[in-house]
Amino acid sequence: MVMQDWKNKRVLVIGSGISGIGAAKLLCAVGACPVLFDENEKLTAEEVKAKLPEGLPADVMTGTLPEHVKSGIEAVVPSPGVPMDTAFMEEFRKRGIPVLGEIELGYLFSKGKLAAITGTNGKTTTTTLVGQILEEYYGGVFVVGNIGKPYTESALAAKEETITVAEISSFQLETTDRFKPQVSAILNITPDHLNRHHTMENYVAVKERIAARQTKDEVCVLNYEDDHTREFGSRCPARVVFFSSKRKLEEGLYLDGEDIWMAGEGKRERLMNIHEMNLVGMCNVENVMAAIAISICMQVPVEHILDTVKRFKAVEHRIEFVAAKGGVDYYNDSKATNPDAAIQGIRAMSKPTVLIGGGYDKGNVYDEWIEAFEGKVKYLVLLGATAARIEACAKAHGMAAEKILRAESFEEALKTCTERAEAGDAVLLSPACASWGMFANYEVRGNVFKDYVNGLAD
Repeated sequence: MVMQDWKNKRVLVIGSGISGIGAAKLLCAVGACPVLFDENEKLTAEEVKAKLPEGLPADVMTGTLPEHVKSGIEAVVPSPGVPMDTAFMEEFRKRGIPVLGEIELGYLFSKGKLAAITGTNGKTTTTTLVGQILEEYYGGVFVVGNIGKPYTESALAAKEETITVAEISSFQLETTDRFKPQVSAILNITPDHLNRHHTMENYVAVKERIAARQTKDEVCVLNYEDDHTREFGSRCPARVVFFSSKRKLEEGLYLDGEDIWMAGEGKRERLMNIHEMNLVGMCNVENVMAAIAISICMQVPVEHILDTVKRFKAVEHRIEFVAAKGGVDYYNDSKATNPDAAIQGIRAMSKPTVLIGGGYDKGNVYDEWIEAFEGKVKYLVLLGATAARIEACAKAHGMAAEKILRAESFEEALKTCTERAEAGDAVLLSPACASWGMFANYEVRGNVFKDYVNGLAD
């Protein structure tokens, strides 16, 4: 469905979160007739309408979609949280109804240049840093996507000279088709969301969709030290720029000792020392190299890029230093919602650590996370649906039973940490699990942690 076809079209928008609201607003603005539908039977139509601007000509329905409405739908815009393999979605596909996500919808109506970033971990930090670099050099940059700002909110405001930086999740990539960034990036691919994608092969394939429409006129930035992205580099349709944290590259960015270098066309240039950054951990060194590569490909001069990098502060909830209380350093890594992200969090710690883990069960395995403790973890405080599985895994890897503590609530976990931590230790919230079932999202979990820490006596 091309842009001129949207006029008076009946479009089903599934989900009343920020993606659904953004899609409904854009569709109304271009003359379509959206039906905003939320399957949550606990929500009323009035509650959903309250999220929309007053007078917006969108129909709102909750619970069950009537058959006469369903039969008149001409396109479907599902929110990222809606699985594509349900009977409900299959009905529309069988009828040949176009299905496109909010990201695809925003892309179709946007103008200008686009840098798009995906990966299992590091997306938000890298996207935020790239956004700041480009904003400080060009001005008027939109930062959108999985970072919490719908693409559809800014799409119609974009001009030919506009630059958009988008953080794209695997859920969002499932419903892209024409989506084609000038510069794409896949930071890494490690097991995550397998309850949604079912197999690692499916998950990898979805991540690779970020570059599916690119040609050699565009660029894809890839991690040379990730097996999946390195292999993808050999068949990626775009021109590939690699970054590496473990070896010198003939072309691309790499870490040599404590210095970041750039190589290409037979030349090598030292860019910066990693201690000039405000970020901690090897994961953030990789994020910075990716951000530098993306920004160079977006034609920002290196000296401007490095100036921004050296001033950039950690993204909230990602190995975020909260405070030192009683000689104990507290770090909020609530965004570590899978084991690989949590591995980066514990690796960034340089002190004996009391670690909070556990939460919603996404079907992940925890062996590599436990192995990464490497004597750093003084106590492991567990809670949530995954507590028993993680405890069994930790014991199987030789962790002493007395070092593993269980908590029935988040508040109990926090209290346990403050009781066990001594001066010279660190307390790290890096759960390796999603927050669902206990909190609305990882941000709420992280904010509760920070509020607790900031309320402790100095």
